[in-house]
Amino acid sequence: MRKYLTLASLLFLSLTSFSQNYMTPEKLIELNRVSGVSVSAENIVYSVSKVDIASDKRSTKYFAMALDGSGKKEVSTSDGLIIDDNISPDGKLKISIEDIKIRDVNGTDFYPELKQSNMMIYNELNYRHWDTWEDGKYSHIMISNVDGSNKMDIMANEPFDCPQKPFGGGEDYIWSPDGKSLLYVTKKLHGTGYAVSTNTDIYKYDLATSQTTNLTEDNKGYDTDPAYSSIGILGYCQMVRDGYESDKKDIIIILDGEKINLTAHWDGTVNSFTWSNDGKKIFFTAAVKGTVHIFEIEVPKNKVKFEAKKTEPKQITSGQFDIRGIVGHVKNTMVVGRGDMNHATELYSVDLTSGEMTQLSHENDALYKGLKLGKVERRITKATDGADLHSWVIYPPDFDPTKKYPTLLYCQGGPQGALSQFYSYRWNFQLMAAHGYIIIAPNRRGMPGYGVEWNEQISKNYGGQNMDDYLSAIDDISKESYVDTEHLGCIGASYGGYSAFYLSAIHEDRFNTFVSHDGIYNWKSMYGTTEELFFLNWDLGGSYWDKGNKDAHASHTIFNPSERVQDWRSPILIIQGGIDFRVPIGQGLEAFQAAQLQGIKSRLLYFPEENHWVLDYQNSLIWHTEFYKWLKETI
Repeated sequence: MRKYLTLASLLFLSLTSFSQNYMTPEKLIELNRVSGVSVSAENIVYSVSKVDIASDKRSTKYFAMALDGSGKKEVSTSDGLIIDDNISPDGKLKISIEDIKIRDVNGTDFYPELKQSNMMIYNELNYRHWDTWEDGKYSHIMISNVDGSNKMDIMANEPFDCPQKPFGGGEDYIWSPDGKSLLYVTKKLHGTGYAVSTNTDIYKYDLATSQTTNLTEDNKGYDTDPAYSSIGILGYCQMVRDGYESDKKDIIIILDGEKINLTAHWDGTVNSFTWSNDGKKIFFTAAVKGTVHIFEIEVPKNKVKFEAKKTEPKQITSGQFDIRGIVGHVKNTMVVGRGDMNHATELYSVDLTSGEMTQLSHENDALYKGLKLGKVERRITKATDGADLHSWVIYPPDFDPTKKYPTLLYCQGGPQGALSQFYSYRWNFQLMAAHGYIIIAPNRRGMPGYGVEWNEQISKNYGGQNMDDYLSAIDDISKESYVDTEHLGCIGASYGGYSAFYLSAIHEDRFNTFVSHDGIYNWKSMYGTTEELFFLNWDLGGSYWDKGNKDAHASHTIFNPSERVQDWRSPILIIQGGIDFRVPIGQGLEAFQAAQLQGIKSRLLYFPEENHWVLDYQNSLIWHTEFYKWLKETI
């Protein structure tokens, strides 16, 4: 009963806090979530997921419609419209994924007679990852007859994962067009080697010989996302530098036994790609100046002519929105997910010749029709080094330039994640604007979409130009008469949370309040407890005990928020997930304790069963309620 009353009171608070024709937390959480499934000459198939806050559950339905968006009807997974990529091209075999116990980890593995023990024993690193402790089981690809008989582990009892953990899926394995082999992605390292490396490779398993061949042994960084063209050419994504998870991502094809980097001459980084139906082109998405769009590049006939020509991709779509995924295409029409800072994803068609787009799905039209939305516009500021700094500015609905508005500086995470026209169910700018805030979100140094050099500036320099970019952005918009400079706040998560901790010490009284969600507070304890050490080794320069390493020393001291905490003065809200192993719990607890002991107004939101994100829907509602309550109290 107490839980029900609490939920009811939260809903009432959200519903009554501001106008009913503005976005609210529960409207945001309960939006229809659209995802494309497949495209054929006859049908577009897509899913629609719906959250019910009261039951804390999510349900999914599938729909089919014609290529022009007409004739929408609900379908089931058994209607034959959804293609199962796990079935071999000849229809005789299928892929399944199973967790195979390979290593002894649990106390009961070593002491089977002590059945009530619940401890673990580790002799090497990678003992936990993202939000899960390693238990000695590894995800393996199993091949069997379609009826499930004669199942075989093609990874031969090896201590490696496919799909890759923690986020790998069906993109990590594919059948060859003739069905005689299977390609899969894995990182064949373990222990400390696994924790400090990004060296994934693409392996080819031959069904007839049971032999496995490493197709990308020459490259020491990421090799991912293998995909065959309709004429049998293999393409995949590659990053060159081992340990650098945000390296420039290029598209590689293997043509006549030679590897060709199709995007080598292009000053950008690829998100994902798909082949044209005739195999003559590749389409891909990539960040470009605060948006994400579709590009195309022709597939060359040979390596020598391609490299001599130095072909660059052609941008197909443009505008103030993101392409959030390519579903598929038929002839000259592509179906994609599209959205912007005002709208969740819907399906659109794209004319591949003109780039013109037409909305196909309308799952949230009714809700948005009844909402007043704020304007989103680009703002350009001169950074301290003279460069053009692009920011997104989001204004409250019914914005009146003769009034003054409290304003929030949003700090993006990543740190090298694109600040594009994304639509978040947590950091939702329209919801912030509906509460009466102006938001400025700068594309500071360290973000893709502005060239490789801009993207890489942040590595080993976390407290450098990128921090100046933040302050330049808030100072620039503060010149506007409608910005209430007496009521400014700074918010962010992950690297954005680190930014809030760092700026708390150097902001020179610009901000009244800070919010840090799963932010890095102390690089030394972070280095000692996080799991993917390749990230810190690259971005910080190394360990804190490597005294001769100037980059590492600066990162662990000068750029370490815990070394500057004595300069904190402003109130701060600290949010921490209990099973966040990327930015472990100690980071939030250390920061909260430091703030409390210095007498700084502070609050800790602790979510014991959440990882780096907040995934539970009722937890999400509480997150939003406490977030806006804090801003109202302190800004």
